[in-house]
Amino acid sequence: MQNDIDLKSQFNHGVLPQTTSDEFSRQEFVKSLKYHLASKISLGNKDAFEARVKPVFEKAEGRAPETYHEVRKAMSKEPYFNFWSALQRNSQEMMWKSVQQSVERQLPALINTAATAEKKLGSLTLDPALEIPRYHRAVDIHCMPGGYHTEFAKDDVANGALYDRAVYIYAMGRMGPFNSDIGDTTIDYIKTHYPNLKPRRILDMGCTVGHSTLAYCEAFPDAEVFAIDVGAPVLRYAYARAGSLGKKVNFSQQNAECTNFEDGFFDLIVSHILVHETSNGSLRMIMRECNRLLSEGGVVVHAETPPYRDLSTYDAFMLDWDTRNNNEPYWGASHELVAKDVAAETGFDPDKAFEAYQASAFDAEEAKRTKVFQGGDFGGGGAWWLWGAQK
Repeated sequence: MQNDIDLKSQFNHGVLPQTTSDEFSRQEFVKSLKYHLASKISLGNKDAFEARVKPVFEKAEGRAPETYHEVRKAMSKEPYFNFWSALQRNSQEMMWKSVQQSVERQLPALINTAATAEKKLGSLTLDPALEIPRYHRAVDIHCMPGGYHTEFAKDDVANGALYDRAVYIYAMGRMGPFNSDIGDTTIDYIKTHYPNLKPRRILDMGCTVGHSTLAYCEAFPDAEVFAIDVGAPVLRYAYARAGSLGKKVNFSQQNAECTNFEDGFFDLIVSHILVHETSNGSLRMIMRECNRLLSEGGVVVHAETPPYRDLSTYDAFMLDWDTRNNNEPYWGASHELVAKDVAAETGFDPDKAFEAYQASAFDAEEAKRTKVFQGGDFGGGGAWWLWGAQK
């Protein structure tokens, strides 16, 4: 099947919202704008910091900035940074709007397609009584209108369709035709570092539309794959998408802090950029739940972007932009956690906790195919940061 896939375009599965030529052109413009901001305009921030901001700070304080918070405060009045920041935020809002137009135009058809999708594979269980966590209700995460859970119509799939297409634009195609790079990369790590792990059942926490989830169906064909999220619209879409791609997944609407699965039910639990959208306290509850759900010897792996401690104070400041400017209030704290500390707090043996960088699976394949390595800005410069523990 891989030979039949256009690696430079998003795979046109059965529920992907279709675009008119004008809609597609608008989306491509936003994708190009994001690339230009990341590869060209953002570089000027470092020049402004070194040439103007840092010398002023050093003159006033008698030393260089020691934390990214100090860099942020010093850069807050720098015109170039504010110029770039405004463009960055605007590009994010433009991205959602560019996809919304095509989703709204064909929403009744998308709902009908999802409702009549093939039901022979996997399952979908929704819970209308589920309380959406406050940290989701309080803010539209990464500026996505309505977040993952808001419903705009009966049997809604709008935000699933919106997320599916927008992620491809946001990543500028660098997560592959199925947007599955985080899952593919995590699987590479698991198979390398836990070669004897043969999971019978796998759980993907915070699956949204199942981009990474389906990779586990391919990698562990003998395992039962389960996936949970708090948002009904994204789950309806995920179930229809999985069916159209011939993948069997059991989707259910649940809060990862407290699920209805039995003790020791899973041998492998994963999440993909879930942690930075979860409050500090809730993350600890999720890890305690992972401890309860894992079998002896089972593994939990969370995939994220790099922790600040591995970066310069300037690079940490730039990565922290999302905390205050992209509706990601928990982004900063999630990039300061230490796996051993979290493990010790949540019932795991800290000696069995781990942190690691894993090269992007998509970038690795691109390097083989093109003989050129091109690290993407979405994947932390060509790698994802993985952390977790073994029970």
